[in-house]
Amino acid sequence: MSLIVDNLVKRYGEFTAVKGLSFTIDKPGVFALLGTNGAGKTTSIRSILGMLSREGGTVTWKGRALNTTEERVGYLAEERGLYAKYTIHEQMMYFAELKGLKKNKANDAINFWLDRLGASEYLKKRAETLSKGNQQKVQLAIALISDPELLILDEPLSGLDPVNTDLFRSVIRDEINKGKYIIMSSHQMPTIEEFCTDIVILHRGEAVLQGNLNEIKKGYGRVKLSVKADENILPLALECGLEVVQQTPNGTDFRVGNPVQAETFLKKAIEGGITLVKYELREPSLHEIFVEKAGGDTNEG
Repeated sequence: MSLIVDNLVKRYGEFTAVKGLSFTIDKPGVFALLGTNGAGKTTSIRSILGMLSREGGTVTWKGRALNTTEERVGYLAEERGLYAKYTIHEQMMYFAELKGLKKNKANDAINFWLDRLGASEYLKKRAETLSKGNQQKVQLAIALISDPELLILDEPLSGLDPVNTDLFRSVIRDEINKGKYIIMSSHQMPTIEEFCTDIVILHRGEAVLQGNLNEIKKGYGRVKLSVKADENILPLALECGLEVVQQTPNGTDFRVGNPVQAETFLKKAIEGGITLVKYELREPSLHEIFVEKAGGDTNEG
């Protein structure tokens, strides 16, 4: 079972929003679709789902063209929106029936997910009376109500407080453990690093980096050094050829040209009696890779 997106193209008039996007998800897990605002993430997702027409490319699921009306697909949209005047039960029942669930099974699923997300008390309330966070819980429940095999989450943690962020993360982890195929778009790089094995970074509609996240990081090598010391280490660091990236109360981050520079710095620091509170030579974080590949594109869309 696999999802194959091949040479996806989406245009709005003369503007090409998605330029030949291709990727494959051939095993359960989380695939990350990343990019700055306006890079084409949401447009790509909607084109994959068939919500937008495509000017080129194909999307296949389990060896045939993806049809969301025939397959168990769940979608949490970036733009949150429920029908303001209808109760939560009415709306969830409506979406459950669209997915082919019978009434009894739909009620069981509604009760299960509202309880799992701590929102059972809102079952008979109208959507307009709920906070944005609780509306988001309901929309996640709707995305999961049919026990989808393919789950697409567009900024699932956006706007959540820390408690509900942890709740959503635990639900996502449960879905991973069930063997689901998940596409996640998020601006929260630590969340992507926690969940995702493979990524694609879009920049102005075009994939500028994609592949296995661990392999991508290994390809950069250990070029980042974080140091915290009781003494002033800058003169020694500059002497060893280290480049200052940033200084914070928690220490100083350096860019390392080669491992010898870091080793020389460490040796001289020890010999000089410098008290090192932290010394970490590491691969770049996804945040740092993302800024390198997609920084500068801040247009909305």
